[in-house]
Amino acid sequence: MSRVGKRPIPLPPGVEVSIEQDTVEVRGPKGVLRHTLPRTISARVEGQMLLVERANDSKESKSLHGLTRTLLANMVHGVSEGFQKRLVIEGIGFRAQLMGSHLQLSLGYSHPIIYPAPEGIEFEIADRNAIVVKGIDKQLVGSVAAEIRSLRPPEPYKGKGIAYADEYIRRKVGKGGV
Repeated sequence: MSRVGKRPIPLPPGVEVSIEQDTVEVRGPKGVLRHTLPRTISARVEGQMLLVERANDSKESKSLHGLTRTLLANMVHGVSEGFQKRLVIEGIGFRAQLMGSHLQLSLGYSHPIIYPAPEGIEFEIADRNAIVVKGIDKQLVGSVAAEIRSLRPPEPYKGKGIAYADEYIRRKVGKGGV
């Protein structure tokens, strides 16, 4: 039995789960998320717990059991509390600002970069050099943060660029004897 898959998912107050055939819909104060279950995995609500079960002990269903439970747990957490990723911009003249729901970035290029917010994502600027990406879908928040970071990844000599707030940038020494 999967150690992760057999753990029940507690449902916080205000979160409702409806299961129709192979689709699980999680509804909470922050929004609604849907997930289609694999054919060998089933889910059921028992009291204030969501349980994920597998039909047989095949290799495929064993591998999908824990994954599906984690995805459903992330959905429950997302609609109740939400997810966020913090990015830090380092460099002279590098900054970010909001233009409506779009993000405008000055990253040392000859033009400003305008990044439109996808549906379900909102940006927050903590100060001129910190961006917070917020949303209810963990995968979408992570991919948007990764796309923004890829616009100017941190370089190892001066540390300039966009990095995650908890990321360690391994610094290199420049030229030796000048």
